[in-house]
Amino acid sequence: MLRGKDRVSYYFIRILTIPIMFLPNKIIHLLGKFLGIICFYILIRLRKKTLSNLAIAKDLNFSNEEILKIGKKSFQNLAINILEYPKLSFKKKFSKLIVCENPEIADDIYKKKIGIIFFCGHQSNWEVLFLDGTSRMNGIAIGRPIKNKKLYKWIIKIREKNGGKIITPKNALREGLKCLKKGVFLGIVGDQGMPESSYHYPFFGTRAWTTTAPALLSYKTNSPIIVATTKRENNRYKIKYSDPIWPNLEKPLESEVRRIMDESLKILEKSIKKRPHEWLWQHNRWKQQNPKLISKRYRHDTILIILPLEKEEFFKINNHLEILFKIYSKGFLTILCPEDFSRDLARTDHEIIFYKSYENSLLNDYRFKLVYNFTNFKKINSHYLKYSAYEVITIKKMLDDIYKKDIQIDINNLSEIFKHSIYRKALKI
Repeated sequence: MLRGKDRVSYYFIRILTIPIMFLPNKIIHLLGKFLGIICFYILIRLRKKTLSNLAIAKDLNFSNEEILKIGKKSFQNLAINILEYPKLSFKKKFSKLIVCENPEIADDIYKKKIGIIFFCGHQSNWEVLFLDGTSRMNGIAIGRPIKNKKLYKWIIKIREKNGGKIITPKNALREGLKCLKKGVFLGIVGDQGMPESSYHYPFFGTRAWTTTAPALLSYKTNSPIIVATTKRENNRYKIKYSDPIWPNLEKPLESEVRRIMDESLKILEKSIKKRPHEWLWQHNRWKQQNPKLISKRYRHDTILIILPLEKEEFFKINNHLEILFKIYSKGFLTILCPEDFSRDLARTDHEIIFYKSYENSLLNDYRFKLVYNFTNFKKINSHYLKYSAYEVITIKKMLDDIYKKDIQIDINNLSEIFKHSIYRKALKI
């Protein structure tokens, strides 16, 4: 049943966007750039996620100034995409808006009644890929529903206006197999984080868990994957297809799945590098934690742990660090450790930075979404909150969470505090 709040939101958005249908693309893009900058400063959590993700992409090697610049442009890109939905719903033909540079690569395969898997990412306006593809071929695509069902129904109507069909992730494998065998193409947006997957790829040099569905379907149906990339030029969209990536059925499934996924992601990655501001840096591409295990407050991929300079306090924390390392075994942890205790630090493969004074603990780094501050140096809190940290966690905050759960524990046992505050349910580790 549609909630009243969702219904009001839907009609408000539709009424607000009616005038946009009649605006030229140039005006829409200028308006999007203006609103994008406003959103960059207003939507604080989304801004922090964006800047952190840009810093995580270590192969891009962006300076802090470049991170801020590209972060702002990525918000502008997202705002343009949102403003274009009314335009896409109003338009009947898109020949002046969307151009595919080499459609023959897919058309030749499609004419042979061979299914094609179009693999793409969240580049420029990714909606144009399915609209263009279904203007020439029969196709389906996987779409993740949003909570507002009425709004999503409107979005589906836009996506399916050329005769294509959107299926849910729940039915993706079954429907995908069926359609590919009939020679219908399948579109998959494959740059979303999936920590429950068994496959990962070093996306921009940092481990990113990714679905293997495109490669599995390719192998099962002997269908090629074509990576479709997009860019925005002169208020229009240009689509480019990669050469088809065919499965080798003479090789084992496991090795072929990895090869196919690696090749597909490498092509997408190369395209994003050329125009990084047109990619959706606002989503959790490098998600590492399983939402079933860790509470939302503590569920982040890049984490900074700051250990105290005082000897007694240092060893008090250090003796229980192993529990944190186990909890965040997949996370990207950085430990700030006093130089005087470099030989005493609990053994870990995570990044370690040594510091001499508390002033040295104030890193100019956008990576960290969560900071554990085990010191009494209060300046740490305000410093990291100015960067990408959603929150600076202290032992007091962890105890407060435990009290809310109404759990009785030994408050002098830090391992118990860590487990019962961070996990959704207390686990034996």
